[in-house]
Amino acid sequence: MINTLKESLWKQFGASIDMLKNAVALWPEEQWKDGKKFFYNAYHCLVFLDYYLTIPPDNFSSALPFTITDADKVPAGAIDDVIPDRIYSKKELLGYLQASREKCHTLIAGLTEERSEERWIEESGDMNYSVLEILLYNMRHVQHHAAQLNLLLRQGINNAPGWVARAGDE
Repeated sequence: MINTLKESLWKQFGASIDMLKNAVALWPEEQWKDGKKFFYNAYHCLVFLDYYLTIPPDNFSSALPFTITDADKVPAGAIDDVIPDRIYSKKELLGYLQASREKCHTLIAGLTEERSEERWIEESGDMNYSVLEILLYNMRHVQHHAAQLNLLLRQGINNAPGWVARAGDE
């Protein structure tokens, strides 16, 4: 049972990550620095993809640094209070995405029944999930933002990548 669960979880979570990758890759390079709404959305999703894969979460450190600011000082277009230290290039975001994809695959491949029941708890205590549930939560979060990026692509360039049914082979 656990092997079937791990395989299915990876194929679907990996597909969500692949959809995110396809959206980021399609955004035109010449619009990268001007499309702040697209950038902030993609960046936010990548930071939290990595964060929710970090067990325990207090060990988290982003490869693309950010600053946490007061909610009333969030720049226009930014999502929540995690503000990137600069506008990272598309290549940097895609590299971070690939590293997080590999981190996700490794975590899922190493799941045991005991490991899946361990707790993922934020220091603040606001989020307290089993490892299995934080993986599902994370997958939903990635798919949510991939859909938002696809909408921005449709609005901005009248194009968007297609549906990915299962993760591509490694």
